[in-house]
Amino acid sequence: MRAAIRASMSLRKEPLSLEELQISGTSPPEQADETDAPQEKSARQYEEVADEDIEDIELKVAARDARDEAPLTPGTSTPTADFEGLSWPSVGTLDRLRERSHPEDAEARLQKLSGAVRTILECIGEDPDREGLHGTPERYAKAMMFFTKGYEENLRDIVNNAVFHEDHDELVIVKDIDVYSLCEHHLVPFTGKMHIGYIPSRRVIGLSKLARIAEMFSRRLQVQERLTKQVALALSEVLKPQGVAVVMESSHLCMVMRGVQKSGATTTTSCMLGAMRKRAKTREEFLSLLRR
Repeated sequence: MRAAIRASMSLRKEPLSLEELQISGTSPPEQADETDAPQEKSARQYEEVADEDIEDIELKVAARDARDEAPLTPGTSTPTADFEGLSWPSVGTLDRLRERSHPEDAEARLQKLSGAVRTILECIGEDPDREGLHGTPERYAKAMMFFTKGYEENLRDIVNNAVFHEDHDELVIVKDIDVYSLCEHHLVPFTGKMHIGYIPSRRVIGLSKLARIAEMFSRRLQVQERLTKQVALALSEVLKPQGVAVVMESSHLCMVMRGVQKSGATTTTSCMLGAMRKRAKTREEFLSLLRR
């Protein structure tokens, strides 16, 4: 699970082309046996495994490209709360943090971002100096810094001694947490609801902290799949619970405003860890409570 997040945040990796999406180890078309049934040529990731063995499986899909083994982004291979006090930091995050104590550097960053926004306005055919757009580059620069403020936050400060010892071993669920994030592919918003549940193992966390953890990871450039996993892994790291479950439902403006323009389309992702992954009855209890 953690490897999936690390792989999605690795440095300077290009998307795979259609021709490259061939599972390694499969025969080239000219060498393939024409008598093979279609089922025999299917991808290896569909190999069946028993529920009790799921936790022992780290990666069932064969590497499809050498870039899958590219160097990891600094910080992603360490525990969630790493020594810098960050949680899966991106390149450049530390520089942004240091600017808190150097206002002149922070102002220089804001001016640089404002200049980039002004260039965008000019490139789309607008006049940045007309009345309606006067000050827009500076306003958008400040807004973008707010939209991505999660880069300046860390799990250690979010939790802030709000973990308590409690003799409770039944499901704890917080539903309908509003989530606002930016798609890293188009830099347009995706918004929705996140539902978080866990089974304590003598540790519980302040309920508001669940929403704050979701907020921290969502206020970064994201994809919904990674966001869902990061929240689940962070909670698992902090509480060491019996199990964690995170489900997110959202609408992506990159699908609504552009591309296929399907305004009614929603995307649902989930991440189950520990008992929530191993025990079908526990998982079903969580999902049934969400449907109420």
